[in-house]
Amino acid sequence: MKELNVYLSGEIHTDWRDQIVSMTENKGLNVQFTGPVTIHENSDDCGVKILGEETQSFWHDHKGAKINAIRTRNLIQKADLVVVRFGEKYKQWNAAFDAGYAHGLNKALIIMHDDQHAHALKEVDAAGLAVTKTPEQVVQIIDYVMNGKLG
Repeated sequence: MKELNVYLSGEIHTDWRDQIVSMTENKGLNVQFTGPVTIHENSDDCGVKILGEETQSFWHDHKGAKINAIRTRNLIQKADLVVVRFGEKYKQWNAAFDAGYAHGLNKALIIMHDDQHAHALKEVDAAGLAVTKTPEQVVQIIDYVMNGKLG
């Protein structure tokens, strides 16, 4: 496999993306990563910055969500593999949407979360081809998919 295009979706409050990127680079894996805008203010405010201010927060959020959806859908469609991380603190409804969208496109899907979310995410987990807990496990899967090697 020459290159793998991986979309990293989900929580933005930890460095899990950086860990995956660093580990794949250290293994010499040819992986192109994409993902959502992780600067919270930019993601929240892109709609009003581009299309104009709103007085009601619903329309402010609505504009931003739709512009972010253009980006997300485009990048997921181009991905070979989608990794969706559910974090500890916040409800990541967008991550659940991304998992469902990727599943609907028949994309290879890896779900990542801690044990505490296993029951709440059982239907999301069922859509995944693998359910992981750590960035290391994700990288091991990527290595195996690309090279057929363990370890």
